[in-house]
Amino acid sequence: MARTGRDGERSRTGTPADLLVVGLGNPGRDYAGTRHNVGFDVVDLLASRHGGRLRAGKERALVDEVRIDGRRVALAEPTTFMNLSGDSVAPLVRRFGITDLGRLVVVHDELDLPVGDVRLKVGGGLAGHNGLRSIHQHLHSADFVRVRLGVGRPPSAERGADHVLSKIGRADRDALDEAVVRAADAVELLLQVGVDAAMNRVNTKSPQ
Repeated sequence: MARTGRDGERSRTGTPADLLVVGLGNPGRDYAGTRHNVGFDVVDLLASRHGGRLRAGKERALVDEVRIDGRRVALAEPTTFMNLSGDSVAPLVRRFGITDLGRLVVVHDELDLPVGDVRLKVGGGLAGHNGLRSIHQHLHSADFVRVRLGVGRPPSAERGADHVLSKIGRADRDALDEAVVRAADAVELLLQVGVDAAMNRVNTKSPQ
C-alpha cells in the first residue's frame, strides 16, 4: 500500500523493496537497439525471467515488482531522456523505501569497458555518463551499485554521442546480447550473495 507524499509522489508504507533495479536508456523506438539502451535490455530480461510486466508509473518510469528467490525486487526503466534520469530515479527511491543506496542497482552502458565486458561497481566516478550524473545530482550521492556493460570507445571523442546512439552493428551484437544475459545474472547473484561476493565473481570472470 502507498500514500501520496511530498510533491504528489507516492511514498512507501508497506515493506520496502529488497532491491530497486533501474536500467538506463532513452525512451522511444528511435533509440531501441542502441548501445545507450543496454540498461533497458537487462531490465526487460529480468522482467521476462520473473513474470514481470513493466507499466507506466507516476515516477516517470515503466515499473513492476517481481519476486526473485523470495525477495521483493522493483524493476524500472525511466521514461525521461538519459540526461534526466534522476528525475525518475529519485521518486522511485522514495516509493520503494530505498534508504540504503546499496539496495539501488543502476544498469548502464560504459564507454570505458571493452564491448561485451560486464563489471559491478559501488560508487566511484561517473565517467562522463549523463544518466549517472543526473542521478547523483538528485540523490546527492554516487554510493549506489552499478552494473556496467561495456560498449567500447568511439573512434574519437567527437563521435561519442553518435557511438552510443547508433544501432548496434552485427560485429558487436552477439557480444552485447551475451553481456545483457550476464548482467541480468549479475543482478540475481548480488541479491543472493551480496554485492562484495558478487563483485568478486563477476569482475574476475570479465575479460580484461
